[in-house]
Amino acid sequence: MFISSQNPPPSFKDFTLVLPAVAVGNVGQLAVDLIVSTLNMSRAGYIHTDCLIPMTGNNPYATCKKDAEELHTPAEVYTAAELKMAVLQIRAPIIQTKLKKFRQLLVSWIKASGFSRTVVLSSSHAYQRDDQQLKGTPLRYLVTPSLLKVSAVALEELGWREMERVPAFPGLTDANTDPRLYVPGGGITKGLYEDSCAEDLPLAVLLLFCSEGDNIPDAFTLVNHLNDWLHLLDTPSQKPNKWKIPTSWSLLFGSGIPPALF
Repeated sequence: MFISSQNPPPSFKDFTLVLPAVAVGNVGQLAVDLIVSTLNMSRAGYIHTDCLIPMTGNNPYATCKKDAEELHTPAEVYTAAELKMAVLQIRAPIIQTKLKKFRQLLVSWIKASGFSRTVVLSSSHAYQRDDQQLKGTPLRYLVTPSLLKVSAVALEELGWREMERVPAFPGLTDANTDPRLYVPGGGITKGLYEDSCAEDLPLAVLLLFCSEGDNIPDAFTLVNHLNDWLHLLDTPSQKPNKWKIPTSWSLLFGSGIPPALF
């Protein structure tokens, strides 16, 4: 359930929604952090659900001491009205037994809000790539038939690579077995994509093959890939590809080594 923090509640009609999948390396979440911080998006509300591990914390995008004292929740919605864009940032893992319920909640909210399109930023384990996926760029995309109808030309001009379907049983040749969509480490990515296809929702998935570690470079790669399509930084008042790192990233890997150890 979406709970608005604005009065009157915002309208998302014909907005583009961007959200991350909680996936390997948290690449999608880091990319969303860059979007919210750079575009100085305002908080519109939050998603109230029992599907996420409950947590709270200080403002991750604080610019002053007063801002830093605000409390924030695991799933918050930010907007940039001038761009007709909304972002759902997810900051907590999804409870394993409630994955399907959370996907259904997202699909229902997206449909009820009237978003014109939804973009999921995700990632997948690099070490589980198929042979054909080892070639070229580590970036892939998926798009539902509903969105393909209106974005086919744009996607063709971008020259992106669609996520390959892989054999159900690698190494075995069986003419009766169809290739399958496989996104290891992608969290709800595959399920949300398939749900959107079934519900005729205009949705795209942008994902990156990566490994756990310092995934900040991966986040920049993914958000620049998104920018090639949505042109988030191509306005005259902003320099292209100048993403603003949020203050919360200063503690991304914890505090420094205590000097008392030496």
